[in-house]
Amino acid sequence: MKADKLRKKYLEFFKIKSHAIIPSGSLVPENDPTVLFTTAGMHPLVPFLLGEKHPLGKRLANVQKCIRTGDIEEVGDDTHLTFFEMLGNWSLGDYFKKEVIKWSWEFLTSKKWLGLDKNKIAISCFKGDKNASKDVETAEIWKSLGVSEKRIAFLPKEDNWWGPAGNTGPCGPDTEMFYWVGDEQAPEKFDPEDERWVEIWNDVFMQYNKTKDGNYEELKQKNVDTGMGLERTAAILQGKKSVYETELFTPIIKKIEKLSKKKYGEKEKETRAIRIITDHLKAATFILSENVAPSNTEQGYVLRRLIRRSIRYGKILMMQNNFTKDISEIIIDMYPEYKELKKNKNFILKEIENEENRFRQTLASGLRYFNKIIENAKGKTISGKDAFLLYQSYGFPIEITWELAKEKNLKVDMKGYEKEFKKHQELSRTATEGKFKAGLADKSEETTKLHTATHLLLSALKKVLDKEDIMQKGSNITAERLRFDFNFDRKLTQEELKEIEDLVNEKIKESIEIKWEEIPLEEAKKRNITGSFKHKYGEKVKVYSIGNFSKEICGGPHVNNTKNLGHFKIKKEESVSAGVRRIKAVLE
Repeated sequence: MKADKLRKKYLEFFKIKSHAIIPSGSLVPENDPTVLFTTAGMHPLVPFLLGEKHPLGKRLANVQKCIRTGDIEEVGDDTHLTFFEMLGNWSLGDYFKKEVIKWSWEFLTSKKWLGLDKNKIAISCFKGDKNASKDVETAEIWKSLGVSEKRIAFLPKEDNWWGPAGNTGPCGPDTEMFYWVGDEQAPEKFDPEDERWVEIWNDVFMQYNKTKDGNYEELKQKNVDTGMGLERTAAILQGKKSVYETELFTPIIKKIEKLSKKKYGEKEKETRAIRIITDHLKAATFILSENVAPSNTEQGYVLRRLIRRSIRYGKILMMQNNFTKDISEIIIDMYPEYKELKKNKNFILKEIENEENRFRQTLASGLRYFNKIIENAKGKTISGKDAFLLYQSYGFPIEITWELAKEKNLKVDMKGYEKEFKKHQELSRTATEGKFKAGLADKSEETTKLHTATHLLLSALKKVLDKEDIMQKGSNITAERLRFDFNFDRKLTQEELKEIEDLVNEKIKESIEIKWEEIPLEEAKKRNITGSFKHKYGEKVKVYSIGNFSKEICGGPHVNNTKNLGHFKIKKEESVSAGVRRIKAVLE
């Protein structure tokens, strides 16, 4: 079964089970400061998992594009990917364990759907700890469907528990489905350590809320959040040993073979290099489609790292000429269902080529300097100062220096590097890794207020700058501040910033009640209601109105009245990339 058919079958199945089909959300989470990228299907649904009412109801399903960089060192093996698509379905306080497990079994094994061999399926469940009991209920449901007790393993929290991201929030046990991919007959007993058992689906039961004092309370709204990796499942259905052997990767691999004159599958080192380039440039192309440009901070830093890592692995394949743009074009053509790729094609190709040119200019001299460093390395360790110089002068992300060192059996003084980095107030690796942990955003009173303030800010920008086409290009809210990106082609004057600030505060003083309504998307378009990321809305949308000043499509949550916001203060206005500005502001 091809991936395209798998996508369609999945959505068709859940449509029959009364689920509304929603589009993929943006790869850059709109209001979740805990992560740089959407790492799972739940991110765009954060407000609804926390109790906001979804305009399309309590049962949802979609195919969500995701980026995960936490295990980037594993990319190049048979299953790990940076960009992937996640098939998911959700219950927002509707059905629970019994229904979703039964549907999971039906979709996997019924000949009408995937028709997988029942004798090759194994299950894991949560084994319980001092905070939450052993999930016997889930195991019993699996047994009632015909799964042998020997094929059910009870595993600890690190394996079978989801969330929360921070110290508090919704969380709960999960049950994972594994499929036997070995050539031999599947063993009678399930051994989770045997890599021939590949995880293909995960049903999460959000039934607890972790409180500030570390206790676990039962949630009033119990949710189900599932995820099935499209690429892994397609590989299993096609009898492939690796995801890279499916049609989701072969056109890219063929292009790399043609450009490098190297054959995939012949030599282990070269095959791994081809896989890494394939994966990284696919991820980079999708990140670029969100109008994120390479930079030294946050999403832009990850993007830069992926492009530069691809170029370095291109050196292993002896690829001397630019190649990223050619491969990116193949990827754009492979995914017609993601319209943002075609829409932003010029931006994608221009930025990826510019980044390749920038890195190639310094790569050769950087490698020469690296070789000089390793000659003088004391005690088989590259100093933090040298690692930082490679980054600052030659554009080597620390990960590339670390990889080069590993190949020469050397270590890098990471603490020393981070110390140097912090001196220059840039993004340290530890800060980046902290951002990659998935989870629900903070839904505190402070973030709710700041979320409402972004609506006032957007309307004020349009009015003061007299440009109705100003749109949100990204938003990041913590309990302390809001950060708002918008399209504009020049620096704002101090007078303009003061006028924007005054207008927002004027609306706060007017004590305007904030109302919301659910209307069809087409009606919202006819009424010219502001929307942040047009491609991610369903057929019905939630519209929040702040009097006649602001009307915006949004999932919420918001305060009830502007008088609750306090005093709005702009702290900084700066450039993010060509044609995109950023405002940082607080409520005092």
